[in-house]
Amino acid sequence: MTNTLTQQISQIIATELSVKSEQIFAAITLLDEGNTIPFIARYRKEVTGGLDDTQLRHFETRLIYLRELNDRRQTILKSIEEQGKLTDDLRAKIEQTESKTELEDLYLPYKPKRRTRGQIAIEAGLEPLADSLWQDPSQVPESVAENYIDADKGIADTKSALDGARYILMERFAEDAELLAKLRQYLTANATLESKVIEGKKAEGVKFSDYFAHTELLKNVPSHRALAMFRGRNEGILSLSLNADPDAEEGSRSSYCEEIIREHLGVQLRQQPADQWRSQVIAWTWKIKASLHLETELMGALREKAEDEAIDVFARNLSALLMAAPAGARNTIGLDPGLRTGVKVAVVDNTGKLLDTATIYPHTNDPIKAGQILYSLGKKYNVDLIAIGNGTASRETERFAKDIIKQVSDWKPQTVVVSEAGASVYSASELAANEFPDLDVSLRGAVSIARRLQDPLAELVKIEPKAIGVGQYQHDVNQTQLARKLDAVVEDCVNAVGVNLNTASAPLLARVAGMTKTLAQNIVAYRDENGRFSTRAELKKVSRLGPKAFEQCAGFMRIIDGKNPLDASSVHPEAYPVVEKILQATASTLQDLMGNATKIHSLDAKQFVDEQFGLPTVNDIFKELEKPGRDPRGEFKTATFMDGVEDIKDLKSGMILEGTITNVTNFGAFVDIGVHQDGLVHISMLSNSFVDDPHKVVKTGDVVKVKVLEVDIPRKRIGLTMRLDDKPVEKNQNEQNQNRKKVERSDRLSRQDRNHSGNSFSNNAFADALKGWKK
Repeated sequence: MTNTLTQQISQIIATELSVKSEQIFAAITLLDEGNTIPFIARYRKEVTGGLDDTQLRHFETRLIYLRELNDRRQTILKSIEEQGKLTDDLRAKIEQTESKTELEDLYLPYKPKRRTRGQIAIEAGLEPLADSLWQDPSQVPESVAENYIDADKGIADTKSALDGARYILMERFAEDAELLAKLRQYLTANATLESKVIEGKKAEGVKFSDYFAHTELLKNVPSHRALAMFRGRNEGILSLSLNADPDAEEGSRSSYCEEIIREHLGVQLRQQPADQWRSQVIAWTWKIKASLHLETELMGALREKAEDEAIDVFARNLSALLMAAPAGARNTIGLDPGLRTGVKVAVVDNTGKLLDTATIYPHTNDPIKAGQILYSLGKKYNVDLIAIGNGTASRETERFAKDIIKQVSDWKPQTVVVSEAGASVYSASELAANEFPDLDVSLRGAVSIARRLQDPLAELVKIEPKAIGVGQYQHDVNQTQLARKLDAVVEDCVNAVGVNLNTASAPLLARVAGMTKTLAQNIVAYRDENGRFSTRAELKKVSRLGPKAFEQCAGFMRIIDGKNPLDASSVHPEAYPVVEKILQATASTLQDLMGNATKIHSLDAKQFVDEQFGLPTVNDIFKELEKPGRDPRGEFKTATFMDGVEDIKDLKSGMILEGTITNVTNFGAFVDIGVHQDGLVHISMLSNSFVDDPHKVVKTGDVVKVKVLEVDIPRKRIGLTMRLDDKPVEKNQNEQNQNRKKVERSDRLSRQDRNHSGNSFSNNAFADALKGWKK
C-alpha cells in the first residue's frame, strides 16, 4: 500500500477515534510489520501515542474495511476505464467516497449485467424516442412513436415503442447515484418495517407471535427484534417488507419517493401531451427498479447492523466471563450433576491435574453411600472447593453436598455452582480425548467444571468461543465476523492476564500474542522433555520460536519462582535494562524494590526515559514493580441461592434473591437464581436512573440482588427487577397460583416417595453410616 494511501486511511480512522493521524499511521506500520494488537497496546505506547486495545481493535476493523474498499475502488476504476467511460468527474467521485454502498452506486451504470429490457430497447433504436419525449413533453407520444414501429426489431406497435422508451429511462434514472442517495436517506429516516404472519403458519410459528402484525420505524428497530424477525422469515413464518409511505392515506397509489424523483430530475408536470407518459416513467423508476433495489439494500443494512450489535453483545459477555475472578490454586472437586445417570465426580489438584474420579447416585440409588464416597475423596485429597455444574439436578446436588458438609466437623470446603456452558463440547473434543484418552466423556465434563472454578480463563480457552453460549442469535449472524471478533476477545483477555509458562496448556499458550498452535505445542513438548522453564530467554530454544515470536510473546509469559523475579511480571525482557538503571539509581536490589510502593513513589519516571523507552513504558514498569504479577481480574465471590428455592415452582412474587448475571443483551440482563431457568431483568428495571445500555450497569458474572416481579410457569418465564422497591405484578396472580398448586400437587407424591425410599437421608442416618464406615 502506498504511503499516500496509508496517510489517507490514517486520517479517516483518526477522525473517527478522535486521535492524531500520526498515531494511526504508526499503528498501521506496526501491524504491517507483523506486530500483534496486544503487543502494540502494551509495549509500543510511545510509538502509537498510547492507543489502548479497544481503540486498536476498532482501528484494525476499520483498516480491513478501508483496504477492501480501496481494492474494490481500483477494480471499478479499471473496469470503467476499459469501457472508455471514465471521466475526470467520475474518477474524482470514485476516489473520494469512503462508503462501499456509494462506491457500488457510482459503478452501477457501468457494471456488466445481463441484457435488460432497457438495453434491448436501445438496441432496437428506441433511445432517440425516449430522449425526445422526455425533453419535449409538448409532443403527442403515440404520434411520435409511430415513427419507430419496426416488426423486424420486435416493435409491433406504438405501445411497444413507448414501453421500450420507458424502460430505457427507468433504468437510466434508477442508476443515478445522487438520486439513489436521496431516496436512501428518506427511507432510512421515514420508512417502516412491516412484519406479517404467512397465512396458515400461526400455529407452527407461535414463538414469533409478537411479530405476526408488527410495524416499526426502520431506524428504531433494535438488533434483537430485527434478528428475531429475520429468523421468522427464514423459517417461513413471517413476511417482511418496507413501507416507504407509512403516513399515506389508505388506497393511495403514489409514493412520496416519486416526488423525490421528480424534484431530482427537475420535472414539472403541466398536463402537456407527454406528461402522463413521463409520470409513468417516474412511477416505473420507483416501483419497478429503485424500490426493490433499496428495500433489498436497506434490509441487508438492517441485518448487518443487527448482526454487528449482536456480535458486540456476545463479545462483551464473553470478555466478562473469561475475566471472571478465579477461585485460585486450590484442590477442587468437580461435580457434573445428573439424576438417572448419577453425579460424575472428578478431583483435581491446585494445578488442575486430575487425581481421582467416581460416579455417585445421591438422587436415585444410595445417597448414604454417595455421601461416604464424596467425603472420602474430599478428605483424602484435602479438597477446599466443590464446583457444581448448573445443569439438571444442580440444586439437588448442591443440597446433597451441603448436607454432608454440615454433618462432619473435619471437612469444610466451599461449594460453588458454576456455569457448565460448553463443558460437553470440551468433553467430546479431540483435545479432551488426547488429555484423557481412557476417561469417560461425562467424567471429562466434571474435570472441566472443577478447573473452570479454579481459573475460568485457562479452562474456557479450550472451548470454541461460540460454544460457550453467552450471546443471542449467534447462529443468525455472520459466522466469519463472529469468529474473528470472539478470537480477538479471547486473545485480549489471555494477554491482559498473562499465562504461567510452566503450567499453561497448549490451547492457552496458543492465545498468547505471537503464538500459533504449532508453537504452543512445541513449548509443551519442550517442557515435557526438559522440565520447567527457569527463564524467559529459554523460550528461544523452543523449536521454530524465532526472534519475532519471542518479541511478541515474552512479556505475556510468566515464570513463577524463576531465576529472575522480573520473569514473573509483565515487564518485557527488552525493558530489563530500564529496571537495571532504576536499581543503580536507588542502590537497591530487585527484591528490595519489588512491592515497595513508598520507594517507587519517590522516584521520578522522567529520570529513566531514553531514546528507546519513553515515559509510558517507564510508568508501566513502576506500576508493575509496585504490584508485581498483579491479576487484573476481580475478587472471587459467588451468589448464595436461597434455601428451598430450587425450581421455578418455588418462586413467589416479591421474593428478594441473590443471583449471578449469565447474559447481558441490549434489552436487559438474564440472572441465574438457582431454579434452572434464568430470569430477565428488563433494561428499564436495572437501575432507578435511566439506562441506555445494560452493559454500563452489569456484566456477565456479576452477583446481584433481584426481586421476583412475575412468574409464568407454563411459559417458563421469570420477570425480575434490580429496583428492590418495585411492586410485583398482580395481573393473573390467581391463575399463576392455581398453576403452581397443580404442579406442586403432582410433584408432592414424587417428593414423598423419594423421601421414604431412602433416596434422601436424615442427618442421623448418614452420621451413623459414616461412623461405621470410617472404622
